[in-house]
Amino acid sequence: MDGESLEEHNAMMMTPLSAMAEAFEELDKMLRSREDDQQLRLDTFCEACSLVSVLFGCLGFAFKFAEVDYVSKVRDLKEASRTSNTLQDILDLDVANDTVKIQGSLSRNLRRVRQGLDLVRALFEQFLTTDQDCYLKEAASRAYRQVCAPYHSWTVRTAVVAGMCVLPTRNQLLLKLNETVSREEDEKVYRCLATSYRVH
Repeated sequence: MDGESLEEHNAMMMTPLSAMAEAFEELDKMLRSREDDQQLRLDTFCEACSLVSVLFGCLGFAFKFAEVDYVSKVRDLKEASRTSNTLQDILDLDVANDTVKIQGSLSRNLRRVRQGLDLVRALFEQFLTTDQDCYLKEAASRAYRQVCAPYHSWTVRTAVVAGMCVLPTRNQLLLKLNETVSREEDEKVYRCLATSYRVH
């Protein structure tokens, strides 16, 4: 393997869902085992969150807005990790500067990333309760209405609804993610869902 560790090789061979599940499980373990005063590192959180953008990309036009917004917010937070070590640090900084509600503030970016994770979590919840070969339109529509629609203008909501018509089937999505269509994949999705909910 030319100097590459078995762990690095396995990480490169992972499917996107496996990588997401593992990253959020690791964050969950860190949060459960930390000392009372230990905070979640911003760079570690951003690395796990960056894995989720692959899923947005596989959903096509209907979720393009979410992908672009999510990726830019994660990138901004990753950049901030050069000067702020933890999630709490960026919140404290914005509170001290009275910039929590200012567009582009780090705490607002963190809220948007969390909203992206909530959207994925809600989609996964719907994903697990739908038929094996169903279209994702209904599942994605419910997830969108639950998480994002209350914050979007009529124009954005209308564009999203129009884009839902071109979503792939559940099986097509799994194939785009290099996953096989099996109960094992449902378990990966469930692992992602369970740990991402606990982490953020």
